[in-house]
Amino acid sequence: MLLSKSCVYGLRASLYLASRAEQEYTSIREISEELEISFHFLTKILQQLTADSLMESYKGPNGGIRLSEKGKKATLLDVVIAIDGPGLFTQCALGLPGCGSSAPCPLHDSWLTVRESIKEMLERTDLKHLAREGRANKFRITADGSFAWQ
Repeated sequence: MLLSKSCVYGLRASLYLASRAEQEYTSIREISEELEISFHFLTKILQQLTADSLMESYKGPNGGIRLSEKGKKATLLDVVIAIDGPGLFTQCALGLPGCGSSAPCPLHDSWLTVRESIKEMLERTDLKHLAREGRANKFRITADGSFAWQ
């Protein structure tokens, strides 16, 4: 898998929030239960997204988390970089240090093309658009397919 488990869960949680009402805070417990993600693991992931200003949290009985203004305009690439960093788009596929055009690994040219395609796809896909598409096409974001778009 190219993305870490944290990143995949962060993308799913971001899509879940993008499908919600604009100003509505959603409890992390609800997201955890709906997406079948460990509450504590999800909390750490959402803290990363909050630290990167893609989300904002509110404490208290009606508290929770929601997309920030920046998050409402975020692309999948923004979420990936906030959680996994830019390494996917800069590092050697085989993990060799110094891999580049002057000292390429056996996968260098192929991986360069693939990673640029992946980066472009993530960059042109925003959360709000994908949430709308998910609703329209009844896409699933849980393992068992039980998630119904709001």
